[in-house]
Amino acid sequence: MKMAAESLRPGFFNEAQFKNRGSFSSYYPKMRASASFSSRAFRASQEPLDDDKNKFYKELGMFSLRKRIEDSILRAQMLAPTALELEEAKHVNQEEVVRDYDLWDDLSKSNEILIKLADSAKVVDTLRDLKYKAEEAKLITELAGVDAINYALFKQAYSVSLDVNKFLDKYEMSKLLKGPYDTEGACITLESRHGDIYSERWVGQLTQMYMKWAERQGHAGRIVERCPSNNGGLRSATIELEFRFAYGYLSGERGVHSVIRNFENNSGHREATLASVDVIPLFIESSPDLSIDDKDILVSYPSHCEDSPCRTSPAVHVQHIPTGLEVRSTGERSRFANKVKAINRLKAKLLVLLRDQGLSSVNSIKKGATRATSSQETRKYVLRPSKMVHDLKCGVQLPDVNAVLNGNLDPLIAAHINSRQSSICQ
Repeated sequence: MKMAAESLRPGFFNEAQFKNRGSFSSYYPKMRASASFSSRAFRASQEPLDDDKNKFYKELGMFSLRKRIEDSILRAQMLAPTALELEEAKHVNQEEVVRDYDLWDDLSKSNEILIKLADSAKVVDTLRDLKYKAEEAKLITELAGVDAINYALFKQAYSVSLDVNKFLDKYEMSKLLKGPYDTEGACITLESRHGDIYSERWVGQLTQMYMKWAERQGHAGRIVERCPSNNGGLRSATIELEFRFAYGYLSGERGVHSVIRNFENNSGHREATLASVDVIPLFIESSPDLSIDDKDILVSYPSHCEDSPCRTSPAVHVQHIPTGLEVRSTGERSRFANKVKAINRLKAKLLVLLRDQGLSSVNSIKKGATRATSSQETRKYVLRPSKMVHDLKCGVQLPDVNAVLNGNLDPLIAAHINSRQSSICQ
């Protein structure tokens, strides 16, 4: 390193002296020609040094890449064999259950068993593929080591190592998601807390954030309901994510999300725009296991959005009278389908409340207790004067606001899952 630093030294002139050559030659015209010659000679002497510098930084970059690849390979070699052995044993047990169980006795139970068997087989196949990918990355790295400047091979190995790390991160997080509804899909409802233009545009930004997160996971989210405002924003929106563990990943997103744009004058008061986010499990393969008395619900048929001129909207609004919970469904084509979906959403909300409050009966839920949960501030997105995302539930702070708004929620999700796991262990 010392030799490399010495090789980058500029020679007899330092930068300040060389920049002042114009004023020096203006006082001594006869020396302009010699100064010009010195300038050309200086640039010529610097060219090979610039090449050495570029080579040095390229080698430093490849060293960093190689270190990351080796770390990923080591992680895969430590975790994959044990995980594969565990999942293969689980898969064998599930195959025995299928052989011993008469699938025609209970079709719903049979469907659940077959889904678990298929999921187990998929995990086993992915872990086997992971071992091959780690070996492939190791081989490519060794081949690249033969040629010290083969950047393309390092880049290929690094791409493979990213896939390895991505799967291991998901696998480790899925093992921490042991809640009763963590394996279900997710239904996300976003609403403007104030009726102003900034709040409605903020709802639109958050909606896109969750859609981009789903895309990063290799899935497509669906905006099943949206209530646009006149200024181009959204009064409310509902997203459905129909893939496993979506609720387990995003359940920590519930609450109020505020964006802080700037300071108001010199008062030190920050201008905050608020939007509420609610996340409930989306039961894809089954229905919510909860019965509700018909006399306890109030069904109405409002228009799709407030001030909407449409009089024949199929929208359905359902209120649970004992708890005061309210849900709606507007995305289906008929009132009957919207009523079924709204009641399922109500059941999902009640199940989450029962679990969070440690209750066994809906009658035990106190009226107004749901408002305290929905009004709790979850996260702040500070845009000016300094950029920062501050998660108030787990205390994590991230400097890159744009990355989070572009769907990079994984650090925050991992922090929430670890926080929940720590509270369970305590």
